[in-house]
Amino acid sequence: MPDVHFPPNLERLFEPAPYKVLRGGRGGGKSWAVARALLLLGLQRKIRVLCTRETQKSIRESVHRLLVDQIARLGLAGYYGIQQVQITGLNGTEFIFAGLSDQTAASIKSFEGVDICWVEEAQVVTDNSWTILLPTLFRKEGGSCEVWITFNPELDSDPTWRRFVKDPPPGTMHFTCNWDDNPWFPKELDELRCHDERTLPAYEYEWIWSGKCKPAIAGAIYADEIAQMEQEKRICALPYDAYHLVYPVVDIGWNDTHSIGFWQRHFSSLRCIDYLEDDHRTWDWYSKAMRERQYSFGCIFLPHDGGHGNVQTGKTDQTILEQLGWRVTVLERKETEQGIRDTRMAMRQMAFDGEKCSTLIEHLRRYRRVIPPGTGEPAKPLHDEHSHGSDMVRYAAQAAQQMDDEIGMNLPPLKYGNSGLI
Repeated sequence: MPDVHFPPNLERLFEPAPYKVLRGGRGGGKSWAVARALLLLGLQRKIRVLCTRETQKSIRESVHRLLVDQIARLGLAGYYGIQQVQITGLNGTEFIFAGLSDQTAASIKSFEGVDICWVEEAQVVTDNSWTILLPTLFRKEGGSCEVWITFNPELDSDPTWRRFVKDPPPGTMHFTCNWDDNPWFPKELDELRCHDERTLPAYEYEWIWSGKCKPAIAGAIYADEIAQMEQEKRICALPYDAYHLVYPVVDIGWNDTHSIGFWQRHFSSLRCIDYLEDDHRTWDWYSKAMRERQYSFGCIFLPHDGGHGNVQTGKTDQTILEQLGWRVTVLERKETEQGIRDTRMAMRQMAFDGEKCSTLIEHLRRYRRVIPPGTGEPAKPLHDEHSHGSDMVRYAAQAAQQMDDEIGMNLPPLKYGNSGLI
């Protein structure tokens, strides 16, 4: 067996554990070390290794190339046979490659005999993929299976972080692999690291090189603003202040998500104290859900299309809400990009309740632009499950100057009886 050295923090890789989680930033050597360790284990005894990731459209997207390179470096070319889609050892050791997103509960049964499963780039593995994969692996008869996980964390709400870092299964072994843990960290890469340390925002540098979670996904429209909020601890507990009115701000949806933020204005500060979202609900349902919160309300702010009539009924959202007893203000139409610029400025004074608005915060962290494959340049905001809540925050920034408690206090109060509005 060749004499191979590992970074001191990775020497326990060869100890048995059901889960081995290696996380960190660029230059930490985690994938390099796992490839070497698995090849050495396959040299000692016959094992079947599944090398997988969320998406693998071709073998080029797998760790096949990395394993081939390490076979050459370790001088094991005479022991391992390299085929186009698999690698085999003289003793029957086998490395197979597959993408998780292509698997179903039926197709993944072929992996039941796996001894070790290496999940690479695990930060993008979905809950659905983990749910399908893990029960299959641990049905192995006659022995135990190990799951080796390598990733550079992205968000602390991602499935892999929640499953294996925030609340790890019993027996999980953790390894931190950053550039300063790697005794063989190359000089050229250190020059790039030093340049990034001087030029990048602190949160981006720490994600790339220290394996810290980011405040938002790569390319998120409000990434810098969320990072500043977290740094200034403006995502926190925000109790309802009865001395200020609450202004619901709405992004209207039907087939898509209908988003309502509950905002209070405190001098220059704009606070979102609560959040409600659902779909395929009528205004009667939303009205009841809002009233159950028992806030002192100002007017409801609707986007410009809240004043447009429904094709079938002819009624506007404004009319329906007014008939339900709400005071309504319809905002003027504003060009989206100008609204985003204004929102970035307004977010410097925004705060969010960390618990009640957790879903909304997640939308803001994942709100990003379309990137056409032809140009590779960010274009308009992507319309997905995260856009509605983010659009609502944009409308709140537009409505902020109209959230005037003195004006609101001079309006006739909403009165409720046992059956609702009187």
